[in-house]
Amino acid sequence: MYEIFLLLHVLGATVWTGGHIVLSTVVLPAVLRAKSPAQLRRFEGGFEKIGIPALILQVVTGLFLADRVLGETGEWFSFEDPVSRLVSVKLLLLALTAGFAVDARLRLIPRLSQDNLVSLAWHIIPVTMISILFVVAGVSFRTGWLY
Repeated sequence: MYEIFLLLHVLGATVWTGGHIVLSTVVLPAVLRAKSPAQLRRFEGGFEKIGIPALILQVVTGLFLADRVLGETGEWFSFEDPVSRLVSVKLLLLALTAGFAVDARLRLIPRLSQDNLVSLAWHIIPVTMISILFVVAGVSFRTGWLY
């Protein structure tokens, strides 16, 4: 069961991080050049159909995996060993992602226009960087990079 959850977790990360890399490096520059909220809405509309389920899959499988390797949730924040530190880092990254998402969804996206495209870019780029840090932290469970 562990291996299946790990595979699903990695597949979710692939979709989420890959989608944000495409958004930040291909779609966003074109949107900003053309000052076209419609282009961004088109990408977001398509990506959300697979990106949000991928993120939810990562959260669910990540919680299972953390429980499997550390046990009680109190251990997730103990910082006494490298694994608990990595779990804590991933949970912090998740909280940052949620903060950016809630702010964008409630404040920017409902009033998306040429005037606030740059503000939305200041959400997209950090979320992309955070998603890459998620991958680095995940790989660190095996490599020890962040120990």
